Amino acid sequence: MIEELTEQIEEVEDLIEIKVLEHSEMQLLLLIPGVGNFTSAVIVAELGEIDRFDCHEEAVSYAGLDPTVHQSGETEVRGSISKEDPAVLRWALIQAATNAVRYDEYLGNFYTRLKERKNHKIAIVATARKLLVSVFYMLTREEIYNPPKERA
Repeated sequence: MIEELTEQIEEVEDLIEIKVLEHSEMQLLLLIPGVGNFTSAVIVAELGEIDRFDCHEEAVSYAGLDPTVHQSGETEVRGSISKEDPAVLRWALIQAATNAVRYDEYLGNFYTRLKERKNHKIAIVATARKLLVSVFYMLTREEIYNPPKERA
């Protein structure tokens, strides 16, 4: 039974790899350290046509990685993330960010700086948001992942 399931899993993984290699947007996302076949497929599938977003803020809001805002008069309180649809996209971005902080210097430094002031969950969600912004611009401009160089 376990052997059959293992074979089925391997077949599905092979199918995902074939689809990723056929799709140029998924291939672009594979250039981000920490993003694999499955994650790139989920991100592209859940985002859909990237042209439907006018700016990266719309993509962040769609993914539910934007903060909630409660306003009353002149008072403004920013809360946790909005967690709008789809949860699978948020999960994939957070998993990718968790891996990327280990392998990508730019995202790793961002996460480390934020973690000094905030807890791990807040820092990794903020890193996932930053990763999504990079994904947005990679897909709209059709360019490879090229994070900015850190100042000394």
